[in-house]
Amino acid sequence: MTTDRMLKFVHTAKRMPAKRKAEERRQDFGEIYNEFATEQAREQAGRCSQCGVPYCQVHCPLSNNIPDWLMLTAEGRLEEAYEISSATNNFPEICGRICPQDRLCEGNCVIEKGFDSVTIGSVEKYITETAFEQGWVKPVKPAQERKESVGIIGGGPGGLAAAEQLRKRGYQVHVYDRYDRIGGLMIYGIPNFKLEKDVVQRRSKVLEDSGITFHTGVDVGKDVTVAELREKHDAVLIATGVYKAREMKCPGIGLGNVNAALDYLTASNRVGLGDKVPAFEDGSLDAKGKDVVVIGGGDTAMDCVRTAIRQGAKSVKCVYRRDKANMPGSQREVQNAEEEGVEFIWLAAPEAFTGDGVIDGVRCHRIHLGVPDATGRQAPQVVEDSSFTIPADMAILALGFDPEDLPEMFGEKELKVSRWGTLSVDFTTMMTSLDGVFAAGDIVRGASLVVWAVRDGRDVADQIHAFIERKATAALDLAS
Repeated sequence: MTTDRMLKFVHTAKRMPAKRKAEERRQDFGEIYNEFATEQAREQAGRCSQCGVPYCQVHCPLSNNIPDWLMLTAEGRLEEAYEISSATNNFPEICGRICPQDRLCEGNCVIEKGFDSVTIGSVEKYITETAFEQGWVKPVKPAQERKESVGIIGGGPGGLAAAEQLRKRGYQVHVYDRYDRIGGLMIYGIPNFKLEKDVVQRRSKVLEDSGITFHTGVDVGKDVTVAELREKHDAVLIATGVYKAREMKCPGIGLGNVNAALDYLTASNRVGLGDKVPAFEDGSLDAKGKDVVVIGGGDTAMDCVRTAIRQGAKSVKCVYRRDKANMPGSQREVQNAEEEGVEFIWLAAPEAFTGDGVIDGVRCHRIHLGVPDATGRQAPQVVEDSSFTIPADMAILALGFDPEDLPEMFGEKELKVSRWGTLSVDFTTMMTSLDGVFAAGDIVRGASLVVWAVRDGRDVADQIHAFIERKATAALDLAS
């Protein structure tokens, strides 16, 4: 019976959930894909070939048991599918929406060539949304409570994944975040059209109901010191992520309306959440009626151009120094942006921002891709005498993120960092240079994906548990 429902890729075409028309979705910040209906989800899950070596699973940072929950979905056994999906992923409803599946699981699907990959992300979203509707998603109830506590600095995906894993073991978990809402960049950095905020808040509520204590609006280093957290808790995890905008040095960079991507996206998301944002209200972070130029080619750049479209920009252009094939961002996101009216200017880079006090243009030069460098990527080279100017009332720099100076911010000079400014850890134990202080996620790895932060959070939870167990055993040995 099972085989009758699988291996359908030969005669069943790949289908994504229905996508709202570009003209319609330009008008609001709602998610652009509808959800699969039950029969569509079962049909698409049935396209899985159940191959012997599932490359989708191999290329998933969480090693999700993808073929198993695809098979269960095809058979209509959704509660079991959810159990398997959530066993390896703390936030399947979020990863199903925002993971770049075209580069990870779907991009490595064995049947991709000639038949198109299975729509893994959309089925994952369908499974979890069904689980929430049916009441299968329940708060954690540890088999036994422990007296030890863990303090986690950062309420993003890495910190939250670690918090849930530690809570499952019975630890008293406290999460400290400087923002007024839990979720990190999932709340303030990712636009609603990719991840609606009630999805994140719904998951945060499950974690809160599990007994995890959230302390919002707490700026570690100012409101409380790391030393105080170490005194209060049996272990501390630093999972702050990386928030410092990567800088660009060129003439005119200090002109008005030249903004960092995260400032722009945070303002937009705060407005969507109902907050008052003065910089949006005075127009400096509002793209309405403006010619907008976004510099960069990653997913953050795609978030910016698509946000500007929805804010009613007069025109939106994306300048990237490489070509489309070499973009670091998701090709699916590029396609969505093009459909919505974004103009891409490939093989170009800014050399100056022009204007008197406020930007009025971005002067760029053309780029030629030369011989490959040590990583295999072709090195960008400036084409002489190729300057041209793009009219602009607003420029947004989406050049990536670097870590903040945590030893300085936290007042912990003994906290060692790498030459890139990320926290140095023992990669076996994930412990920093401070005893009992661990680190995970982007603050160790550098700017990366939500799914990698979840993986790191799960891994560090195991290491924290092992550390506390060792301490408890040592204390017993001393007592005896």
